[in-house]
Amino acid sequence: MNKNTAFSFQGVNGAYSELAGKNLYPDSKSIPCKTFEEMFECVRNKKADIAIVPIENSRAGRVADTQRLIPDSNLVIVGEYFLEVNHYLLSLPGTKIKDIKRIHSHEQAITQCRNNILNFNKEMIVAADTAGAAKMVSELNSKEDAAIASKLAAETYNLQILEENFQDSENNVTRFLIMANDLQFPDKNDKELMTTLVFELKSIPAALYKSLGGLASNGVNMTKLESYINPKGFDVAQFYADIEGHPHSNNVKLALEEMKYFCKRIDILGVYKMSDFRKK
Repeated sequence: MNKNTAFSFQGVNGAYSELAGKNLYPDSKSIPCKTFEEMFECVRNKKADIAIVPIENSRAGRVADTQRLIPDSNLVIVGEYFLEVNHYLLSLPGTKIKDIKRIHSHEQAITQCRNNILNFNKEMIVAADTAGAAKMVSELNSKEDAAIASKLAAETYNLQILEENFQDSENNVTRFLIMANDLQFPDKNDKELMTTLVFELKSIPAALYKSLGGLASNGVNMTKLESYINPKGFDVAQFYADIEGHPHSNNVKLALEEMKYFCKRIDILGVYKMSDFRKK
């Protein structure tokens, strides 16, 4: 990416998604979007080159909305990025902890800071997103309200940092997917590749067990498997998976061919280089 490119993200300026995008592409333009649907649409309409998409957090688990929307986004995954999240407790300048009655933030941030909030004996208020909570606190102009958000949000909305590292655990990492319009497979001989796919099982006994058996027998490592309800109904089993390797390499190709016997469909959502963060 160069200086003339742009990325879209869900939330308002100061969101962790924007922070991730700026860490990756510091010279690029960031485009805030009200919803994940709008974020994807921004890339489809070529107002942005890529979308920065949160997919899971080491403390709070998967981001259900994005995992549900990604398969039908008509975008492809071209990379991944791991952001080590440092939550900040933010307030109006001059506020002290004892002044605060309510702490606002996204439900995932609330979950990640729950023990600290309880220790301070403050009311938890769920907001649409972390940066939106910071913006709201700046507009409320009340010392009784604080927000959990990023340092970027503090700078954006001129808020005071009361506490840093406010999360309950130091191991607080959010994984983001980088998504674009064009599917460009890396060379199958490249090392440390990841393939993301969605598959829908046939309604037969042991379909999941047998479909995953193809991965095992061909030495393909799976790093993520999530099930979710298909819009077609509760009896349709659909799964989102990350596997190591390239779909055109011999072992992955054979594994996918075996899976086809037990699946109604298999859709490749992206093939991309693994993040160096996985080596830590």
